[in-house]
Amino acid sequence: MIVKTVLMLLVFIAPLVIINTGIVSSVWLIFALYITSGFGMAGIGMGIMHDAIHNSYSKNQKVNQYLGYTLNLIGANASIWKIQHNVLHHTFTNIEEADDDINPPFFLRFTPHTKRYMIHKFQHIYSWFFYGLSTVSWVTAKDFVRMARFKKMGFFKEGKAFNKELAKVIGWKIVSFGFVLVLPIIMAPVAWWIVVLAFISMHFVTGLLITTVFQLAHIVPTTEYPLPNEEGIVEGDWASHQLFTTSNFSPKSRLFSWFIGGLNYQIEHHLLPNICHVHYRKISHIVAQTAKEYGLPYHNKHSFVSAVGEHFKMLRQLGKMDNLRAG
Repeated sequence: MIVKTVLMLLVFIAPLVIINTGIVSSVWLIFALYITSGFGMAGIGMGIMHDAIHNSYSKNQKVNQYLGYTLNLIGANASIWKIQHNVLHHTFTNIEEADDDINPPFFLRFTPHTKRYMIHKFQHIYSWFFYGLSTVSWVTAKDFVRMARFKKMGFFKEGKAFNKELAKVIGWKIVSFGFVLVLPIIMAPVAWWIVVLAFISMHFVTGLLITTVFQLAHIVPTTEYPLPNEEGIVEGDWASHQLFTTSNFSPKSRLFSWFIGGLNYQIEHHLLPNICHVHYRKISHIVAQTAKEYGLPYHNKHSFVSAVGEHFKMLRQLGKMDNLRAG
């Protein structure tokens, strides 16, 4: 984890430092440096901050806290992510309206219970473009939208406490955007719009990588989308729910797993989010055997490509049918 942390931070920061020195005048090299930084940003998101905010990076909570701030460094916010991901997604996985990960804009449909529009017939084609723009939306607008919604839900206190938290969010974004976008516009000896396009290219790489990896774990034909009963209760126990709504992929690719922070072992992560991802591969056999013993599913796709194919298939099915199954 230490080696990965140092490496990913360097891959993210070093190209931006080079751009900010003003010595790079080649447009193509500026794009290459930004895109390289995008891979580092994805590595930070999947392999550092994700464990840190789950308090699974280290036994020392101060270490987890400070490394969680690497999310703030790349433009998002750890406090908001903790609510959206740790609380809502991990507690209410694949439950419409409760799981924020499956509540996208109207032009995307991620559950069979969401209203279907004609445009959804083509979402298996255009969704990937919006996946690439997801982190741009995240760091510019989505954090503020979620913060306002979470305030109404009671996650943020009213009055001065909320204003203080909002000030922190804005402050971190000023630091991040200042280093990643504003300073390069000032320092790089190229037109400002070239830097902006390179910045968007960086985020496109990050957004496409991160969003695709997370989508493969939950939006596939084998996972379920349970609904609460009339009393607002989802039947079954929490652990079984995670097995029904989550899928693994590419279990034999160690290098790929290393880069994406073990997120190909999503079942293990959802069942044991307090365990560092470097252990997922070793415990996966125990989890699979236990699921089999109790007659529970253990969804697993043998490769990343096959998982992408399954997600593509699910997007297409959701775009054509009003209700695939009751869940």
